[in-house]
Amino acid sequence: MGHPRLLVELSDEFMKGIYTWSAILAIVFASVVGDVLLARAMKQVGDVGALWRRAGLGTVIGRTLGNPNFLLGVMAMAVAFFSLLFALSWGDVSLVAPAAASLTFIGNAVAARIFLHERVDRRRWIAASLVAAGVALLAG
Repeated sequence: MGHPRLLVELSDEFMKGIYTWSAILAIVFASVVGDVLLARAMKQVGDVGALWRRAGLGTVIGRTLGNPNFLLGVMAMAVAFFSLLFALSWGDVSLVAPAAASLTFIGNAVAARIFLHERVDRRRWIAASLVAAGVALLAG
């Protein structure tokens, strides 16, 4: 076999890469889910400024915290945060941060279209495609 230590080091680096990209994907998934749930919750709450003027801050807080989508969204964002911590323990911030942010941008565009029925214009799709190309460069 020749160089078993080299094989172990290569295997460790390979697994570290798998762990890092798995954590990045967990960040992206949890962030997108959290963003969609928070957006849905705040649309259900309505115009916060108008509600605050009409019924006061307590009503705004009560309606927001009482919305199940808000609470689930916050939990998803917490999962994203802890996934980020894991990713940073395995990978370089110069990879983890831009990859997670850019893939989240793409995921949010897709999720906004599918789940929130938002109109995502051509310019945003082009931007998402350019971001995807950037992620491919990072990964390679």
